[in-house]
Amino acid sequence: MASLLETLEQDLKAALKAQKAETLSTLRLVKAAMTNFMIEKKRDALTDNEVIDILQKQVKQRRESAESYIKGGRPELADKENREIEILEKYMPKPLSDSELHALVHEAIQTSQAKTKAELGKVMQVLMPKVRGRADGKRVNEVVLQNLS
Repeated sequence: MASLLETLEQDLKAALKAQKAETLSTLRLVKAAMTNFMIEKKRDALTDNEVIDILQKQVKQRRESAESYIKGGRPELADKENREIEILEKYMPKPLSDSELHALVHEAIQTSQAKTKAELGKVMQVLMPKVRGRADGKRVNEVVLQNLS
């Protein structure tokens, strides 16, 4: 099975051959972000988890940009950002449903034996590796806080 990075590189080549400009530019930007990450960490390879983290950051940046464009009265630019998000989400793990997230939160609370909101960090430490790339950190934080009394 090919790594996520290899899949991205193959799709970048396919987009180049098929002359899909939007897909090509989006994947090139992601590839540049990955290259910068590898240079920063002084490494020559990335794990799938690191690739997912970079993709998440790219999606988050585009969501924030789309919101800004909508507020600024530029819906055509917001649409472009949303199309790029769709391209990137193809490479990310399937998002968790609310019920799956709640189940993982309950399991993490029991595992960490947390009782109060002050122990949020304990729960998040157990939970985040399980939800990486599959749920937004802010959403996870909200669900955990709801479940801690």
